[in-house]
Amino acid sequence: MTRVDEGGRRRGVLRRMTLATAWGEGLDGYDLGVLSVVLPLITTSLGLSPLWEGLVAASALVGIFVGAPLAGRLTDRLGRRRMFVLDIAAFVVLGVLQAVVTEPWQLFVVRLLLGAAIGAEYAIGAAMLAELAPSRGRGRRLSGLLVSWYVGFLVSVVTAYLLVDLAGLNWRWVLATSAVPALVVLALRVGLPESPRWLVRHGRVDEAREIVERQLGPEAFAAEEYAAEDHGTDRLRLFRGELGRRTVFVCVFWACNVAPYFAIFTFAPQVFTALQLSDERASTIAVNALAAVGAVVGMLSIERVGRRRQLIVPFWIMAVSLVVVGLWSGGPAALVAACFAVFAFFNALQGNLTAVYPIEVFPTDVRSTGVGIGSAASRVGAAVGTFLLPVGITVIGVGPCMLIGAAVCVAGAVVSHRLAPETTGRTLTRTGGVGSVA
Repeated sequence: MTRVDEGGRRRGVLRRMTLATAWGEGLDGYDLGVLSVVLPLITTSLGLSPLWEGLVAASALVGIFVGAPLAGRLTDRLGRRRMFVLDIAAFVVLGVLQAVVTEPWQLFVVRLLLGAAIGAEYAIGAAMLAELAPSRGRGRRLSGLLVSWYVGFLVSVVTAYLLVDLAGLNWRWVLATSAVPALVVLALRVGLPESPRWLVRHGRVDEAREIVERQLGPEAFAAEEYAAEDHGTDRLRLFRGELGRRTVFVCVFWACNVAPYFAIFTFAPQVFTALQLSDERASTIAVNALAAVGAVVGMLSIERVGRRRQLIVPFWIMAVSLVVVGLWSGGPAALVAACFAVFAFFNALQGNLTAVYPIEVFPTDVRSTGVGIGSAASRVGAAVGTFLLPVGITVIGVGPCMLIGAAVCVAGAVVSHRLAPETTGRTLTRTGGVGSVA
């Protein structure tokens, strides 16, 4: 095999790993986004009370809370590759089951389990990719996962509107369309290698070296400092000392990023109707499209701007945009739409860091566990916001709800300014090592 052929094969494996992970993240966005379109149809079809509507809307988010830390713990113990395949197989089964539900509780249970699978994906996928990818461009690769998430969310919204409005498809089958991309992802993941950092952590250094040299080249094992991996065994250290501060940071910034987004955009049609925007479909699609654009911009800028700056500045911009809507909810439709567009753009631009920071600040032996805890904590806020928003719009109005969202963004900015480290350009061994980032 020539050097050119060997280099192409290496790039091909890394490209396949990136694609298999990115499609999984896109599938997460698809499963969560499609519900926002068909939820009004579900409410009418199943006769959902406001309580059940909130429970169905929040079910996947509650599932993430359970699934992410559990899957993270199992992934740290059993290995990345095995869980990487099993999790996506669950997506296929649960996606199909959505087509046969007949009662509210059945849909709630299926969506709850689907949320657990989504939470597992957060804990597994990014770790699987980051632990093989070289330091150079790692942030861009991980940011690409969130680009895929927003694209998946956007595709689901457009697809759902087309299937419902043009094809007249029942909402059950619209939800079940998620099984199709899940099958594609499953095919991509079969046969991928185990994480070399996980292998080193478990004493299988020769096996790890062989994978790294085969996939990345003979110099990569030393250059990426695989042999210097931390061999800590105390998982409770995630809640103590420096790692405890990192855990708090990840939980808070992630929650403050996703809570307003899910609360607003799960009920986007209802929110836009309450704000008297004339075409809620066009508004929903346009704002989600701008979110996808923001994610792409964030991916392209992360290595230049740096993690810390790209995290803190957008929090303040999002807070201002929601304050304007909150104080002037009856203002011109163009202004309200523009504020939501700004919020969506910068939320997505910043949101890329939810796939980067949690991976980079935790050491290998507790990386998936730490990511799972952060993901679970973020979904507590998202689930509470999603559950309470329809009630809040009815009781206190959409304006005060937006002001509450702005306060969440301010809290995220303050905590991030205090705790966010700068990890740009450092090897994963160094960013995850205790005492190595500041």
